[in-house]
Amino acid sequence: MLNWISQALKLHWKTLIFWLLGILLPLLAVGAIAEDLLDKEPFTFEEPFMRWLHSHSTPFLDALAITLGVVGSIKIIGPISVLICIFALRHRRAYGIYFLLATLGAGLLNVITKLIFDRERPNLWEKLVNEPAASFPSGHSMYSAALAASLIALLWHTRYRSSMLIVGVLFALSVGISRIYLGVHYPTDVVSGWAAGMAWALALWKVLRSRKRTNPEGAVQPAAVQSTSGQSQ
Repeated sequence: MLNWISQALKLHWKTLIFWLLGILLPLLAVGAIAEDLLDKEPFTFEEPFMRWLHSHSTPFLDALAITLGVVGSIKIIGPISVLICIFALRHRRAYGIYFLLATLGAGLLNVITKLIFDRERPNLWEKLVNEPAASFPSGHSMYSAALAASLIALLWHTRYRSSMLIVGVLFALSVGISRIYLGVHYPTDVVSGWAAGMAWALALWKVLRSRKRTNPEGAVQPAAVQSTSGQSQ
């Protein structure tokens, strides 16, 4: 039994790490935060951290945070996502469908979660922007994380992997931190948005790759091709 487990770990350790760090642990973090919110448990570190961050505000950082909020909003990132989806659909239908489900699904999950928890926005100082919707989880953070994770997944086996990884992570982090800086989200809103968006996009990627029977480069391997190769042998 131990030998079988050892062999399985040697063969599938990358997959196990992927599920653990990319999906399971983020979902556990979201679940823990959500449970405390339902139990009305306060997060005592949030207000001091937010006030500390606000104490370092400058006109330049104000403008940068507002700009990131606009770029990470549905008004800008939505049309960009549509263009990416159309491009993906034209080149590989399965990838286009995946990207559509990853981004649209993240948006729908965010709306549903906000309706369930209905957490009030923080009100610690006079805000530069006003947001009418509920606070938990951060929609900007969730969508930017889902967008970044899905693009990283799509480009993972290409020469653009490193570039997309750096740009995607920096984009999602910047958008999320800007929401805390502006005082429109608590840190737990942002962390939950990041975790949920990433977990959703990566879990969907794994499921669809398994169903589509793709190889590491993402090329579909239909049964007809396999049977033809078998006959040639």
